[in-house]
Amino acid sequence: MSEAAAGHSLVAEHTVYACVMGSRAFGLATETSDTDRRGVYLAPTPLFWGFDKPPTHVEGPREEEFSWELERFCQLGLRANPTILECLHSPLVERIDPVGRELLTLRQAFLSRQAHRTFAGYATGQLKQLRAEVRQHGAPRWKQAMHLLRLLASSRDLLRTGVLTLDVGPEREALLAVRRGEVAWATVERRMARLSEEAEAAVSGSPLPAEPDHGRVAEFLFRARRASALA
Repeated sequence: MSEAAAGHSLVAEHTVYACVMGSRAFGLATETSDTDRRGVYLAPTPLFWGFDKPPTHVEGPREEEFSWELERFCQLGLRANPTILECLHSPLVERIDPVGRELLTLRQAFLSRQAHRTFAGYATGQLKQLRAEVRQHGAPRWKQAMHLLRLLASSRDLLRTGVLTLDVGPEREALLAVRRGEVAWATVERRMARLSEEAEAAVSGSPLPAEPDHGRVAEFLFRARRASALA
């Protein structure tokens, strides 16, 4: 079996949690939106006992589909990776088993004030790309600009409330106007700067803990591995 086929088999047979992400999860879908799928698979424990370890992530088998092995997913989540944290909070769950349900009960264990650093770092990289687009072409990629505004607002609200909410709610039309290029780039940049400042101001009084709960997540992963071995 090829490496790709082996990875696709893991996704097909051992997925514990799968959801839809992207515009559909954020409440920003239009008639042309793709369906971005993300998932978590639990590689059978015996696969780790040989020289060749199972993959930490797999692309496919469907278009716009990407999955992580459970351990890698947890590692990234404990580092407050924005993509992982958002996956844990998707309102569109397509597949889940008992391990996946327990993973979702741990959502709060992954959240901490470290999210400010990781979300801000990701935003900085995205903003550099957008500014480069403006310099080269006179305008940014408006869809990317829309999603950056959404991310910045989500980060600010997470730090203020301790809750990560994906759906943009009443901000939908304002964000879609940005996507359509109906808002001047200078105005969009000012919004981004304001959201970044508001997130920074929310850190000190945030209800989030300083660190994620490594112990709870590690204990969950151990039990999942042990159950797989015994099975």
